[in-house]
This record gives sequence, C-alpha cells and structure tokens, in this order.
Amino acid sequence: MALAAVSASCQVLRGTTGIFTSHSASLLSRAPALCACTLNRREMTSKRKTDHLERTANTFRQEIISPAKVCGMTNESSSVKRVRLAVESSEFTFKAGQWVDFFIPGVPKVGGFSICSSPGLLEREGALELAVKYNLHPPAHWIHTQCALGSEVALRVGGEFFFDPQASDSPVDLVLIAGGVGINPLFSILLHVADLHNALETTGKGFRMGSVKLYYCAKNTSELLFKENILNLMHSFPGKIRCSFHVTQQISPVCPDLQQFITVGRISESHLANDVSRNHLCYICGPPPMIESMCKHLEDLHVPREQIYYEKWW
Repeated sequence: MALAAVSASCQVLRGTTGIFTSHSASLLSRAPALCACTLNRREMTSKRKTDHLERTANTFRQEIISPAKVCGMTNESSSVKRVRLAVESSEFTFKAGQWVDFFIPGVPKVGGFSICSSPGLLEREGALELAVKYNLHPPAHWIHTQCALGSEVALRVGGEFFFDPQASDSPVDLVLIAGGVGINPLFSILLHVADLHNALETTGKGFRMGSVKLYYCAKNTSELLFKENILNLMHSFPGKIRCSFHVTQQISPVCPDLQQFITVGRISESHLANDVSRNHLCYICGPPPMIESMCKHLEDLHVPREQIYYEKWW
C-alpha cells in the first residue's frame, strides 16, 4: 500500500506550455530557477520565517510543471476562497493528500497549497481545487485580490503525505484529524475514499476500503470548511464515513443539520478513544501544537508511530 512517498531532493523540472500564452511559457521556464535560487539560500542563517520552497526543499516533487487556468471560484468561508483550476498537461497527476507549488506570473514568491479535491476529479474533468485562506503572503494575497476566471498559473505536485491504496492491498480503516485549514489534504483523502467506494460498488473491482472517521476542529461552524460536502458524504456512505466536528469559540446557535455532529471543545484523547485502535492508519494536518498533542494522544492509545502521518504547514 502506497502511504508515503520516498523522500527525494528537489530536481530541475520540465514543463509543458500547451496552448498557453508566452507569459505562461516564460513562467514555466523560470520555475526551476526559482526553486534552485531558494535552495541555494537555505544555508544562510536568518531569523525570518522561511517560505514554502525553503520548508519543502528536501521533499519529493514530481517532474511535471503544468500550466493551468482558473475555471471556477467561490467563497468557502469569509476568509477562505475555493479555486478550481483546469490543468493543461495530460501527464499531470497527484495522490490524495499532496500539495502543489503554485507559480503566478509577476509574483516572485512561489505558493504552496494543499489540494482539496480528489484525484478522481482530475481524471474525470481535468481539474483540481484549492482552498486558500486570506493572508498577506503574496501568493495567497494574489488569489484573494487579483485572481479571476481565466487567470493563468503553473502547478507542480509535491509532498510525502498521501493515501494511495492499490487494488491488491488489504482493507484499512482510517482516522483523519484536522485543525482549521488543515482540512484541505484530509478532505482530498475523504473524497478519494468516496471514489474508491463508488468504484467498487460500480465495477466490483478495486480497493476494498474500510471505515473512515474524521475529527475536524475549528473556532466556529462558519470556519468548518466543506461541512455541507462532508455531511453529504456521511449520508451517501452511512457507517463507512463518519465525522465529529469540534468548535472552540462558537457564539451563534448551531444550525439543526449540524447539531448532532457538533462537540464543543478541542479534540481530546477521550474523544479519539471512541474510534481509534492500534490497527488504524491516522492522518493529521493542522497547527504544529495540535499535531504534537494529537500524536501523543494516538501513541497513548497504542497506535504505532509508523501508522501516524502528519503534515505541518505552519
């Protein structure tokens, strides 16, 4: 079962220009140089916060850099914008849980955003989705202030945090633990699980997925991203996909559809004990303090360390 990619150094990567403009072609030609320039600066001592390329310099990346066009935009919350991108290269692929390097014409900084859609969407429609929280970092700021339908960017897949079972693998049960916008890669995994269930039901072939329990914590229900989609998945796959939403600063009344799934307070070891066993594979994404506490809880519940996977973006 493919659960984590082999670590590899950043490579000089190739791109495909397709039908995109010379502006995009120029961006593609600059992308490897941007990466190499950043890697050369890694040894410099500095108190400044490292950017995406520096933090992920030793993380696996694919060779393909593909042009992409923005083909859909919506507000997932008051501070998070969801963007759909039509991917040009037919060679571009990703695994559920991975992220992309996000190259923007005219923006020197390279963004790093977890993919929140399933690999199946890319296979069916040639598109992927990102959900980006507003901040002043140039790539995120561009998405919230300048990005529009038809905007051209370039993408490269990377990351060693993913779920990619093969048809011959034994069934497995998952526990997914998300904090804030850390839901993005875990939502991708959840959607992939749904695709696996659908494929088995439709064709009788493929990986036989076990159960999945998602624990998702945010300040309040308005910041629970994808909550309607998650509720629909639970209704579509009763007993196979379950979720517990946790809120820490809820003031307004909780809507009736959500009430039975809401727990007030952070995710605790006692909550996890209801569903976690030493046989589960556990995926965590959120702020570092949350990841550290969740890892300790899982180890205290006798989950082997090699079955705990996490992604730190902060």
